Amino acid sequence: METIRVIIIDEQPLFREGIRATLERMGDCVIIGESTDAADVFEIARTGSPDVALIDAGLTSSDPLEIARQTRHLAPRMAIIILTPSEDEERLFQSIKVGAAAYYSRNITPDELIDAVRKVSHGEYLINDDVLSKPQLASRVLKSFRELTVEEDDGNTKDLYSPLSTREVEILDYIARGNSNKEIAKSLKISDQTVKNHITSILKKLSVNDRTAAVVHALRHGWIKINDN
Repeated sequence: METIRVIIIDEQPLFREGIRATLERMGDCVIIGESTDAADVFEIARTGSPDVALIDAGLTSSDPLEIARQTRHLAPRMAIIILTPSEDEERLFQSIKVGAAAYYSRNITPDELIDAVRKVSHGEYLINDDVLSKPQLASRVLKSFRELTVEEDDGNTKDLYSPLSTREVEILDYIARGNSNKEIAKSLKISDQTVKNHITSILKKLSVNDRTAAVVHALRHGWIKINDN
């Protein structure tokens, strides 16, 4: 049984203790660090080979989203779970941008937390499909994709080789336009499970943790293109 290595980044000692006790109950989970100091967290991310980071969105001593962004840069295969004190679409949007794999209220139950940690440690993306089907949020995510593509385009020739199948590129294109799994399945006349299987394959081939990263990767390599309507 492989051990799941976790970093806890939370300011409240009692809540932090509760997270630790909950995860240690799993039997295959080890807490490799607890801190709210950015420098400490980055050192743990760089040297500790973490699988999952639990980050309190309400941190006051450091910027939680900046911590999320930099730790993912230091440990690209690490999954991030954002725990938020309140449901907030702006915070959710920013969490999607930094590549969080899951976003939960701090009212999450111990069993839900255990399930989330186990799933994201295996590469699952738990931010609900309904999020990207919200018109305003989907529009903002697409705009963010475009800006990232422009910022990172240094004028080099795009990589014309894609490891993805024609169908997988087609599905990424639908995702980039804000379609949910159900909408993609309906448009392509395939089952929801088939869409999920394709997405799992895409993430594995591109070595990314979530659909946002997959779309940005495809945009940067010129495999898909978003045009303003």
